[in-house]
Amino acid sequence: MAGRGSRLRPHTLTIPKPLIPIAGKPILHRLVEDITKILDEPIDEIAFILGDPAFFGEDLVKSLEELAQSLGAKASIYRQLEPLGTGHAIMCAKDSLSGPAVIAYADTLIRADFDLDPEADAVIWVKQVDQPEAYGVVKLNEADEIVELVEKPQDFVSDLAVIGIYYFKEVNDLKEELQNVLDNNIQNGGEYQINDGIKAMMAKGKVFKTGHVDEWMDCGNKNVTVETNSRMLGFLQKEEAALVAVNVRIDNSTIIPPCYIGEDVFLINATVGPNVSLGKGCHVTGSVIKNSLIQTHAHISNANLDNAMIGNHVHFDGDFTSISIGDYSVLE
Repeated sequence: MAGRGSRLRPHTLTIPKPLIPIAGKPILHRLVEDITKILDEPIDEIAFILGDPAFFGEDLVKSLEELAQSLGAKASIYRQLEPLGTGHAIMCAKDSLSGPAVIAYADTLIRADFDLDPEADAVIWVKQVDQPEAYGVVKLNEADEIVELVEKPQDFVSDLAVIGIYYFKEVNDLKEELQNVLDNNIQNGGEYQINDGIKAMMAKGKVFKTGHVDEWMDCGNKNVTVETNSRMLGFLQKEEAALVAVNVRIDNSTIIPPCYIGEDVFLINATVGPNVSLGKGCHVTGSVIKNSLIQTHAHISNANLDNAMIGNHVHFDGDFTSISIGDYSVLE
């Protein structure tokens, strides 16, 4: 989670992308908790690879330590100070790379049942997609083993896209191959990639199988993040999760589910929903909001919002619709 999330600016100018809340909980927290839940095994350690301490500061480190502790694990904090690729990022945490491990990129959310094949040395989770030429995909042999990774193929290879979650029965095997990638300066696009370590493992006969997810939700830019928020609210509603805080104040207002409504929210002459997340301390007056993601302590009035994403402590008064406003902005 060392990147700066430039495609999600202005929201990531003040907060790392993995901490953007989706349905009231940071992306990273949801991902880690979901992986822990579906693995159904004790987790000993969670290693977080962060970027520059000037942006990924001590408050963030403390929240990650608390997240790991809540799951019965210890937290290990590592830093990738230069954007040198996924393989380099993983090797920043090389002191934690031993035994069985899951490696995950912290900007996606999933719904899945993990079924670890005991015959596999590693598992790469994939999702069937309509436009495989836009993704990295896996090529399978007749035994349904992964024999090749192909990035954005122009000719059809398969429609199984790599989503960025991997399992290694012995992650030290990956560490050894990635160390060789670094030592021999093997780069793609000026970066050291996890794929080169995986391909080296395959060349030595390690067996890679696919795992499949039911849902794969991206948080790469504003539009897809708002869509992911809507989809997550739908899943949580089906799972009968509590989505509306008990101390929400409602005055002549309507909530159309699914919605996440945080603590200390005031709704006055407002219609909220469907598919809206309102963070803690928001005030909404004389407005209609649907299909939108609003963070904490925002004050919104006289608005008609659809497909909107609004940051923390924003004051917004106006008749715009599809907007994207970063933290502490004032539009009156």
